[in-house]
Amino acid sequence: MMRENELSGAVIGLAIEVHKALGPGLLESAYKECLYYKIAQSGLYVEKEKAMPLVFEEVKLDCGYRIDLLIENKLVVEIKSVEALNDVHTAQILTYMKLGQYKVGLLINFNVLMLKDGVKRMVNGKISL
Repeated sequence: MMRENELSGAVIGLAIEVHKALGPGLLESAYKECLYYKIAQSGLYVEKEKAMPLVFEEVKLDCGYRIDLLIENKLVVEIKSVEALNDVHTAQILTYMKLGQYKVGLLINFNVLMLKDGVKRMVNGKISL
């Protein structure tokens, strides 16, 4: 069983393969489907559009949010295809990590020339490079 660091490294590698094949400029959904396929093909357990319930005091929203990809029940992957990542994107993945009590997350923007420039790794609620 892979630890979070190994897992995030493997997923970044697969994301780079997808990006090299497709290039920038496509819709987020295209990258999500292709990355989901590559992760599943690699033998890792992956869930797509994983429902993230939101509980606030007495209120429970069963489908408040959806995580783009959840790998091995421990790595949150949020996929974007935008001009630039901004604070709202970062806040979104940090919220998913907090709600699900996940330690590690990847925020991946495929709309870049080099994918390494579009990856943000989050560990315990903080950005790590």
